[in-house]
Amino acid sequence: MSATLTPEQIKTNLLSGLTVALALVPEAIAFAFVAGVHPLVGLYAAFMMGLVTALIGGRPGMISGATGALAVVMVALVATHGVEYLFATVVLMGVLQIAFGLMKFGKFIRMVPHPVMLGFVNGLAIVIFLAQFGHFKVADAEGALRWMQGEALYTMGALIVLTMVIIYLMPRLTRAVPASLAGIAVVSLVVIFGGIDTRTVGDLASIEGGLPSFHLPMVPLNWETLSVILPYSAILAAIGLIESLLTLNLIDEITDTRGRPNRECVGQGVANVITGFFGGMGGCAMIGQSMINIDNGARSRLSGIAAALFLLSFILFASPLIEQIPLAALIALMFVVAEKTFEWASLRVLRKVPRHDAFVIVAVTVVTVFTDLAIAVLFGVVISALVFAWQHAKQIRADVGTEEHGWKIYDLHGSLFFASTQNFHGLFSPRTDPQDVVVDFRHARVVDHSGLEAIDSLAERYRAQGKRLHLRHLSPDCRDLLGRARDMVEVNLMEDPHYHLADNRLG
Repeated sequence: MSATLTPEQIKTNLLSGLTVALALVPEAIAFAFVAGVHPLVGLYAAFMMGLVTALIGGRPGMISGATGALAVVMVALVATHGVEYLFATVVLMGVLQIAFGLMKFGKFIRMVPHPVMLGFVNGLAIVIFLAQFGHFKVADAEGALRWMQGEALYTMGALIVLTMVIIYLMPRLTRAVPASLAGIAVVSLVVIFGGIDTRTVGDLASIEGGLPSFHLPMVPLNWETLSVILPYSAILAAIGLIESLLTLNLIDEITDTRGRPNRECVGQGVANVITGFFGGMGGCAMIGQSMINIDNGARSRLSGIAAALFLLSFILFASPLIEQIPLAALIALMFVVAEKTFEWASLRVLRKVPRHDAFVIVAVTVVTVFTDLAIAVLFGVVISALVFAWQHAKQIRADVGTEEHGWKIYDLHGSLFFASTQNFHGLFSPRTDPQDVVVDFRHARVVDHSGLEAIDSLAERYRAQGKRLHLRHLSPDCRDLLGRARDMVEVNLMEDPHYHLADNRLG
């Protein structure tokens, strides 16, 4: 790997990996708490997911680890069946993701419309921002979480501001060291040597541990177990791949390069299988940490590998040091990530783009914040598809003329499918048309079964008036699948178009 990188690029990727590793620690611990498992289960997941996907994934520079989108699904399983069922679920989740990638389904992420991408990015930026406020709560004497007050709050706020100032201003002075790493280091030194009393990583949980060890999930190998874990595995696999592939798309746009979505699906799957067998909670791509990495200028697999190995070294050797890092520095870093991730330009274009696109951007953002990423993306894609169908349906039209012998010709333009059938019927006037009428499909295309039924229905309308309908330039598929109107088709093998019609009668 180093043979293809310059010394400067190696330094950039290693330092970025160190910064990402520091940012992974509180996130992994927090998501482990959300899922109801031990912090080391989250930290091991961050290490193994990050290492495996960096080695074999389809997007160099993208960071994977334990994520909140998956943790909120896992908590119900852990609460009802225990952590061993979670490990089995993660293994099966990985198998499903591998199958998805091997079947080359990853390419379909390219079908996600740009407004959905904007909503996804903005929604996750808001989620990252809001998630940091959980660190402003502390347990009281009774164990209940309450908001910080007084000196503790002011100290935390001052350290956050100091870190953000360093991160924003340092690039104007030097880029020798990532600004985010410098901000964390400077504020940590100020807190440690200044004896400032503030919350640190160690206040969340101890990160000390050993190497993850191979562990077969202790669950019964029967159909009952499968019936428990399969629904969770399918949901987790879908959410993980959606978040990973959308993050891959985002990095593609930022870096003007092209990732490999099918390879990323396989990489995510292999990583989750390994994680499940080594006591981790599974995961997927992390947009926040990926943005830190890309913003630092890291573009190679080395940065992801370095981040994973640095994280493991924290667990094995450097836990006392890492636990002294003030949470304020890491919160500030994630605030900056949220600000840079949010597509501020999308606010300016809301009034310029079509109203349905503006609605999709806002709706996907809101649904991402308040419900679930997979639901938000699915909602956005469905709305975009329905709007496209509606707009496309209105484009069907007919140029009307008359042949030399008095036949009326409808020269059809557009696509005939489920959404355009009503407009299609409105183009014709069987009562007032002459005895012979021609519908020419040379410039039109029949898309689905609803289009075929519309043609058959039109034929019946003309038959009821005692008139003859002639259908020209239909594809062989359409001719074969027509029912009542088949005898009205005029066949011209030299001029008839050839295309495949999607219809359930084809098997």
